[in-house]
Amino acid sequence: MRQSIRALSRVHPRLYWRPMSSPPADGRSPSRVVTLAHGDTISLRAMTSADGHRLVAFARELPPDDLLFLSVDLTDADAVARWIEGLGAGRLVGVVAEDEGTMAGYAALLHHDVTWQRHLGEIFVHVGARHRARGLGRALAAEISAIARDLGLRKFVARMTPDQKGAVSTFERLGFKTEALLADFVIDTDGRTRDILVMARDVPAPAPPGGGHP
Repeated sequence: MRQSIRALSRVHPRLYWRPMSSPPADGRSPSRVVTLAHGDTISLRAMTSADGHRLVAFARELPPDDLLFLSVDLTDADAVARWIEGLGAGRLVGVVAEDEGTMAGYAALLHHDVTWQRHLGEIFVHVGARHRARGLGRALAAEISAIARDLGLRKFVARMTPDQKGAVSTFERLGFKTEALLADFVIDTDGRTRDILVMARDVPAPAPPGGGHP
């Protein structure tokens, strides 16, 4: 299996992230190892429909503030089951990071085929508390951004609370800029309203073959 992944990577670096019609019995897709800061290594693989229960367990360990800006409650198994159906429908692409078989983080790209937003993709990245400050968030964000480019998207959007300084810095390093600050846009479990920061990045269309003009 590793040889086939490398062969695919030579042709197109991320072809093996495409949704699999028949995932392995354990629900895990082929993976590859990346090196993080300080020499730490972690496995990245495509998210599959079998990852729903792992994602719920992972989300329930995250700080509540990390989940404020999401359009789906990742701690709700039924909501996640519906959300993850987007993998098969082509609306959702996900990357899972694993450390010795345990989910350490994930990145997801949500995009739509409606005419006026077909160029737009929204990026979500979460890293577990035990794996922060190691460069994993940056690796996941870079990977899902590259997938978005491969899909032909022209604008990437990410949302977070302003006090998530690490997430803001990560996306700034990837070329994202602040587009809006939405005051009192979400409400937490204690009934307090919170602001949401919207960041975006425009990606130029690929140059025509030969450097000519379209």
